[in-house]
Amino acid sequence: MTQTDDSTQTPKDRPLPRKVAALLVYSRPGLVFGGMICALAVMWRQDPRVYTLGVSLLVLSMTFDLVDGWFAARYRPDAPLAHLADRLMDKLVYSIIFPVIAVGTMWRLLVITPDHTKGQLLHAVFVLLLCVTVLIRDNFAAFMRGFAIRQGSEPALSEYNRLRTIVAAPVSALLYAYAFYIPEGPPSWLYFKITWLANFPLQVLFFIEILFLIINLGSIAGYCRKYGTLCLDELCLGDAVLRRRILAIFPNALTVMNAMMGLIAVFFAYQGRIRESYLMIIGAATFDKLDGALARRLGLTEPLPEEIGQRKINLGNLMDDFADAVSFCIVPGWIFYICLRDIAPEHFTHLPVGLVALLYVGLGLGRLIYFTIDKAPIPGFFKGLPTPAGAMLVLAPLIAFSQAVNETPRWVPFWGYFSFGLMIVTAILMNCYFIRYLHMGRFMSRNPWMTRFSLALLITVVTPYFGLVCFGYMFLYVLSPLVTWRIDPEEAARETRTTSS
Repeated sequence: MTQTDDSTQTPKDRPLPRKVAALLVYSRPGLVFGGMICALAVMWRQDPRVYTLGVSLLVLSMTFDLVDGWFAARYRPDAPLAHLADRLMDKLVYSIIFPVIAVGTMWRLLVITPDHTKGQLLHAVFVLLLCVTVLIRDNFAAFMRGFAIRQGSEPALSEYNRLRTIVAAPVSALLYAYAFYIPEGPPSWLYFKITWLANFPLQVLFFIEILFLIINLGSIAGYCRKYGTLCLDELCLGDAVLRRRILAIFPNALTVMNAMMGLIAVFFAYQGRIRESYLMIIGAATFDKLDGALARRLGLTEPLPEEIGQRKINLGNLMDDFADAVSFCIVPGWIFYICLRDIAPEHFTHLPVGLVALLYVGLGLGRLIYFTIDKAPIPGFFKGLPTPAGAMLVLAPLIAFSQAVNETPRWVPFWGYFSFGLMIVTAILMNCYFIRYLHMGRFMSRNPWMTRFSLALLITVVTPYFGLVCFGYMFLYVLSPLVTWRIDPEEAARETRTTSS
């Protein structure tokens, strides 16, 4: 029997690469389990050396996760069950590490920082929500993959799924390093590097975690979009009411994200970071646009045949009104009060800042109530300035105000008085129901160039002119009825370029 010369073997035929590929895939659960044991030991003994070991195991597992796909594609492209094994290992790893991170974040809050701030408490709660979302996403993805296979199709990875696979391991390692941080460790370069990760500013952690949350929600939405209709047909067995209740979960989840973004904006405002607060309000407005568009796309805005003529309380509408009230009425007034009373109080002690903030909140809520009970809405238009636009209008000058506090104090009175007057004017404009404002969400859906232009303006977030650009953009929207009144309501109500047949 002849023996094949190693020089004639291709890389995928050699035993060593096959063993390395298997090691990269199957060793990750063991490394993560070791990280969990180290986490338990850290909580018990608070030993910085064990903490360093635990983070090192997580980083090693992360490295294996990032390179195993390339290694398998290079050396074992035709390996049977390779993708299934990788998914199984991912599911096992995340089922271990994210509950550990949730527990560790609470442990750090109670043990390492017992005199924690409200921001740190909010962050711990948000990490818990993030970990739950990750586990829900994994189980949901497994269910939808199984359903797709039963339907005779192999589920393809969407961009969100690929992105989620890439970022999940680094995010978990970062959060592990933060959650189980032990100060005053040994003077080693490794511990120094790890503590650099563990001491990321809270705002940066929030930003990373929000992006990761959006990626997970996008992954769930991708599965729903591809297989949701077929799955519901099989699950609901023709029950239209049950089908509608299940579908309503998705726009309602976006509505909850709207309210959460508003509350996070307040957190940033208390830190004096008005720019980040404004970005959160933009995020809230985006979720407000998406939940309505998704509800209409899923047919949830139209009553069932047996419900025609009946007056029923819609949970989705109530949640939407509540989220809008929080993010676009209460939060702007709250941030305005924080800026003029907490950030630079010495200039505005004689102004009724609290009264104006309450006026804005009250008139904003009145605007929402009118919008809800209006019996003769104009398709594609709002009567009066919509509350999301009002929120973004009044908060834009406060970005310049916060910059002036830190850089050019002589401009602080100007921006403070300007914001004070703008709050009053905007509150009135929201209740000028004879003015028709174009539904910008639908306009952007019909005209993608407008969406791209708006996103391009966000580049200015890294410049000192971000607040001015945002104010100019919103001011043009305030003046837009001078032009948009000519648009036919049927045209304005469309969400696509062409009418559906």
